Amino acid sequence: MDQGIDGFTPQEFAKGAIMKKFVTSLFIIISLLVISTSIYAQTGSKKSAAKGYDWSEKKPPVPPVWTKNAKLLPLIRVEGNRLVNSNGDTVLFHGLSVADLDNLEQRGQWSKNLFVEAKKLGATIVRLPVHPGAWRDRTPEKYLLLLDQAVEWCREESLYVDIDWHSIGNLEQGIYQDPSYYTNLQETSNFWRTIASRYTGCNTVAFLELFNEPTDEFGKEGNVSWDQWKKINEDLIKLIRAYNNESIPLVAGFDWAYDLTPLHFAPIDAEGIGYVVHPYPHKRTPPYEPKWDEDFGFAAAKYPLVATELGFTLPNRQANLDYGKTIIKYFNDNHISWVWWVLDPLWGPTMLESWKGYKLNEGGEFFEAAAHGRIAEYDSTAVH
Repeated sequence: MDQGIDGFTPQEFAKGAIMKKFVTSLFIIISLLVISTSIYAQTGSKKSAAKGYDWSEKKPPVPPVWTKNAKLLPLIRVEGNRLVNSNGDTVLFHGLSVADLDNLEQRGQWSKNLFVEAKKLGATIVRLPVHPGAWRDRTPEKYLLLLDQAVEWCREESLYVDIDWHSIGNLEQGIYQDPSYYTNLQETSNFWRTIASRYTGCNTVAFLELFNEPTDEFGKEGNVSWDQWKKINEDLIKLIRAYNNESIPLVAGFDWAYDLTPLHFAPIDAEGIGYVVHPYPHKRTPPYEPKWDEDFGFAAAKYPLVATELGFTLPNRQANLDYGKTIIKYFNDNHISWVWWVLDPLWGPTMLESWKGYKLNEGGEFFEAAAHGRIAEYDSTAVH
């Protein structure tokens, strides 16, 4: 029998040659597919580009906004322990908070009428609380449109603005009281970068309240030292000042923004700032004044103080009124600006009984009397 080439019969050799050609062809095809896929991935396509980074977005997300109305209100600045306007006149603010702007819009209550009512009640400043959860869910771009509108409405009513990053908890460890307050240092820093950039040169935005109510809730929300909190605020202020040298940063102390005693030994290392206090009546028992002096009042001799939240939280009507008269006198005597919480019938402690006609409850009526300087005339025995 013919052994053929290399010991194979002609038939076996033919079969082998066919198989070799098949394998070689398959290898070439696979190689071409791999090369094509690689080239395709590098050059991109409509489908892959949609999943990749959008290289067209190279600019900062929010450029500064300049408007013809930015300078219509006098600029507020810090001079010693006082707030003064561009004429050098001392300014003592009395104002109120509204609810989160996103929440107001969802409830159908977002309109200029809210700010017209604030002005009518005697406010000179409006606090705008921005909850981190609402900032994220609405998206910063869309939330900024609400803030822009609020700032302009306030300017039209000659009202100043305090923008408040409304979180409660421990920013150092990332533990918070409620999901709407969840944030972190990166988001907080980016929020203030965005706000400082957008409202630089806008005199209407007098204050930037860095963090609503810092607390570790006596260990239930972790632990944070004053040195850690001090460093966080100093870094935020430096970031803000890189964009905005005019709006005044406000720093809160521990115990839900009540305790400023660390200022005795380690004040924030920054000029031109103010401090925040939330002296609700349930924080201490009468007589209030000596405790207020010890907890926060002492700081008013050296720094601007703004009580950015207070209201009636006691179950007894007369106790609330006694507290109200006492603290307004204390603010006037110590030159502390104040902002009542909150012009809303649902968010508590409320100032409204209902949205219809902006019907005031007792807290709202007391605010109106205090804002108009009529505390001495306020009849605490009347039924409201």
